[in-house]
Amino acid sequence: MTVEAPSRPALAERQARVAVAVLFFTNGALFANLLPRYPQIKADLGMSSTVYGLAVAAFPAGAIAAGLAAGVAVRRLGSARAAVLGTLLTGAGILAAGLADSVVLFAGALFLAGAMDAVTDVAQNAHGLRVQRRYGRSIINSFHAIWSIGAVAGGSMAAAAIALGLSRGQHLTVSALVFAAAACVALRYCLSGPESESGPVPDTDRRAVRAAGPETRGRRTAYVLAALVLIATAGTLVEDAGSSWATLYLSGSLHAAVTLAAFGYIALVGAQFIGRIIGDRLVDRFGQRTVARAGGLITAVGMGLALAAPSVPGTILGFAAAGFGVATLVPAAMQEADELPGLKPGSGLAIVSWLMRLGFLASPPIVGLVTDATSLRVGLLVVPLAGVLALLLAGALRNGHR
Repeated sequence: MTVEAPSRPALAERQARVAVAVLFFTNGALFANLLPRYPQIKADLGMSSTVYGLAVAAFPAGAIAAGLAAGVAVRRLGSARAAVLGTLLTGAGILAAGLADSVVLFAGALFLAGAMDAVTDVAQNAHGLRVQRRYGRSIINSFHAIWSIGAVAGGSMAAAAIALGLSRGQHLTVSALVFAAAACVALRYCLSGPESESGPVPDTDRRAVRAAGPETRGRRTAYVLAALVLIATAGTLVEDAGSSWATLYLSGSLHAAVTLAAFGYIALVGAQFIGRIIGDRLVDRFGQRTVARAGGLITAVGMGLALAAPSVPGTILGFAAAGFGVATLVPAAMQEADELPGLKPGSGLAIVSWLMRLGFLASPPIVGLVTDATSLRVGLLVVPLAGVLALLLAGALRNGHR
């Protein structure tokens, strides 16, 4: 008896995977090119800290304003075209923000960039999931890992431009043109055909759909969608805790040296990158549900112990455990939302992405209020609580492939 070897993806699928990876890379790199320029922009425009905070909030505000329209863009243009158009307009918005000569223009440009970033985010994930269905195995986590590489590359580009004495206009024009060209080339190798194509649905799913009435199916979809939003939000809460509070907690509450305190966030991002690199293999072997539950447990226990017995090394390890634990949560929630029955193509993905951004926007002030009322150590309990939330809601994820 001859055992048939697993089929290798066709050339078109392999090219499409590279193309989607390029889109994720450019999306991570574009905004990261602007971030190191913020102090100079703040000084040049004479912004107070309050005005600066309100101005930079225009980026997430734009993302929230346009978030639900991303699904419409995917259906009208196709996920690949929507992702590339969003990339081009994001780059234009970032360039305009860098060249702005007033606070109003700066905030308006950031609003545009944030809105287009939301469209790009949904569209590139939708196309990545199309490629994943062609592959027949999980690859979505690797795309999110490449986004992280792009963010690091973008920040490094900005640092190099500053060191070379390039003006903001010169630097951000080069950035916009390079990544626009990369996105346009990637478009040539993306998948063609309808967005609604999908892999086979298991018999158990078909029987469940046929057995349930329209009202029951609608309620079930709503419950699952709500659970997916909370799972994705749990992942973003941990990411925000690392970016907004890790350095402050280590340097302020634990009196670590500034250079050492930076390793809290570095540990979280580095461990998250590793988790996403190996996440696809883990998902293929054990299933989304099992991986999410294990990740939630690692997050809750790792950061819980770090907060229960605070020390600098323990806290850095706690942030690393949290980053590793939530690595697959956002990609898993997006995949499940994109495949929910009864929704138009791109709608579930757009809803999860939109509501997840609302949680991301609300997280810093909530932690800040708790910190002011008690302490930052108490405020950071949001991290182990996010792990518990993922552990409890992971049942909304499937362990098998659709």
